[in-house]
Amino acid sequence: MAYNRQDRYYKKAKQEGYRSRAAYKLIELRQRFRLLKPGDLVIDLGAAPGGWLQVAARSIAPNGKVIGVDLQSMEGFPEPNITVIQGDITCDETQQKISALLGAPAHCVISDLAPKLSGIRDADNARALELNQVALRVAVRLLRPGGNLLIKSFISNDLHAFTLELKKFFRSVERTRPEATRQASSEFYFCAKGFRVQETVK
Repeated sequence: MAYNRQDRYYKKAKQEGYRSRAAYKLIELRQRFRLLKPGDLVIDLGAAPGGWLQVAARSIAPNGKVIGVDLQSMEGFPEPNITVIQGDITCDETQQKISALLGAPAHCVISDLAPKLSGIRDADNARALELNQVALRVAVRLLRPGGNLLIKSFISNDLHAFTLELKKFFRSVERTRPEATRQASSEFYFCAKGFRVQETVK
């Protein structure tokens, strides 16, 4: 069955002023896992077009701050607590810029990073896992002790090792699938809570 781009979440996003239907995934996950409290410092990876940035900014207002990073450019936001960086999150320079803008370690890293699909399942799964690793590296570098990581992934046979790696750094790791996820999609989310500073990612 073909994906209906204009499903109820798409229409709801248009009505409520969110830039993408993905906003409702974060709203649900934020509530379920008690993420994004007022005053939090947040990093949003793969932030374009900005639906997650909008949700995060409203959740951490008035004194929190969210830094959104993407290779794509984004239009500006009216929310004063949103800062956008157009850049490659794998680059050390980009990570240093995030750290400088935050001014302190982050409370939460949220990642909606996803590969451009080639249609070759093994290649797409491998690239998705690479992006999962990227998000974990950023979290290990920029999170404060006790911080949280929310990260999009895709069902594959190679997730066991990555799950174990997450468990090295976080006290609890759960997998979940928001209601707003397209029915035909294999995506899900890891919610890793309670960052423990103990090792470095190889």
